Amino acid sequence: MAAPPQVYPARHRWRWIAVVVAALIIAQILISMVTNEAFRWGTFLEYLFNPQIIDGLFVTLMLTAVSMVLGVVLGTVVAVWRMSSNRVLSGFAWFFAWLFRGVPTLVQLVFFYNLAALYPTISIGVPFLEPWVSWDTNTVITPMLAAILGLGLNEAAYMSEIIRGGLMSVPRGQVEAARGLGMSPWQTFSRIVMPQATRVIIPATFGQMIGMLKYTSLVSVLSIGDLLYNAEQIFSRNFQPIPLLVVASVWYLICTSVLMLAQYFVERRINRAHRPVTNARSRAEEK
Repeated sequence: MAAPPQVYPARHRWRWIAVVVAALIIAQILISMVTNEAFRWGTFLEYLFNPQIIDGLFVTLMLTAVSMVLGVVLGTVVAVWRMSSNRVLSGFAWFFAWLFRGVPTLVQLVFFYNLAALYPTISIGVPFLEPWVSWDTNTVITPMLAAILGLGLNEAAYMSEIIRGGLMSVPRGQVEAARGLGMSPWQTFSRIVMPQATRVIIPATFGQMIGMLKYTSLVSVLSIGDLLYNAEQIFSRNFQPIPLLVVASVWYLICTSVLMLAQYFVERRINRAHRPVTNARSRAEEK
């Protein structure tokens, strides 16, 4: 009887060469960071937990959260309108996404900050009639509100496309089958469409949230005390820009790492919930 053929593991010489090259690059970067006195690690440690830096960090996180909530809520409305059979609603939704995706975020922030130059007052009422109530634009549109509008509306335009893509990923036949079973449009949306679309929407939403965390640094042009602006204020006094920029970068990296970790666990839970269970043993293992 012939001996069974022996199977040898494949040799990956180039892979190991790539590992060595990557390790050398990482070591060189670490050595240069440790030995380069221009980094001023003592100043870095002195300001890492400085109260002004921590205050700026809270403003950055607050702007990220508020802008994302506004973006998700408004983006959902725009996505539903874009998919509407009514051409006026779908056209308006297309125009909204085109406008706020096409204009750079920094331009939008500066535009909202200077809105009073176009509209000195903000009024509510019926067109061509006396307004019911009016406010001074400079009083209403504060720098913080301008930042929230600029970031939130820009985010809504991107989220509308993400949500629309998720909704369109659900096969049309499932919607028709649900309605054939007598489910209402809301029941079809909440029980059939949205749970499946969530698998597509969630990863992209976390990506947008990480991007929004970094985009908030743009509000420093409006003199809002976010993380970057407060770091700039400190190094304008002590003339140590590098260690303060490293402080800001470290906090941005910590926040994005936390979001990426949360994304990993959320995606794993969603994938586990949608994993097909084929027999009783598998169901028991899932429990």
